[in-house]
Amino acid sequence: MIKTKTRGNLVVISGPSGAGKGSVIQGVLQKYPHYWLSVSATSRPIRGNDIPDVTYYFISKEEFETKIEEGYFLEYTNYVGNYYGTPKEFIQQKLDEGIDVILEIEIEGASNIRKMLPDALCIFIMPPSLGELKRRLINRKTDSKEKIMGRFQTAYNEINEVTKYNYVIVNDVLEEAIEKVEAIVQAANCRVDRIEEIYINSLEEEMHEFLIDKEFDNEIKDIRKSEMK
Repeated sequence: MIKTKTRGNLVVISGPSGAGKGSVIQGVLQKYPHYWLSVSATSRPIRGNDIPDVTYYFISKEEFETKIEEGYFLEYTNYVGNYYGTPKEFIQQKLDEGIDVILEIEIEGASNIRKMLPDALCIFIMPPSLGELKRRLINRKTDSKEKIMGRFQTAYNEINEVTKYNYVIVNDVLEEAIEKVEAIVQAANCRVDRIEEIYINSLEEEMHEFLIDKEFDNEIKDIRKSEMK
């Protein structure tokens, strides 16, 4: 009876460093196969647990700036001295195919996406507490003390941006956070603005006509009974 749009959802996921947004995204991809992750490009150095072309497309700062001039990115930003950007390639194609696309991007990049694509589902991943956030940053063992403090200060400032997002998920229990992302997307699929057409098939029309005829017959019978009294 209702035909909905088959276009996929653009799911923008942000959050401070240490909130665990990467773990949430990987959990969503593993559990729900209808998502496609758009891999961002970055000029930051590769870390120990990074997988090139999976975690990010790692390119030099000079190459990144060249691609900016070429219009290669849907959006880009400079975060803690490193460039991050979303390549345009494939995103529109995947959405048109009805595939839900996930973008993991920084706060500024998410703001740019919202301006260009206001129907994007913007989700902010929040740590359960600042104490837990600090513990996670320290346990990474990939940054110096100064770098950790810089990330912590940046994260503190970023948390104040949460009200600019559509949804917030506190990543305390990872499995629950994963399920909440899926719940948000499925709820979005039920929005009225996704209705493309409302139709009645032939069987429904026959039933409707039958019910109207029966109702009309009953009304006539009632009228005749009242006239005979």
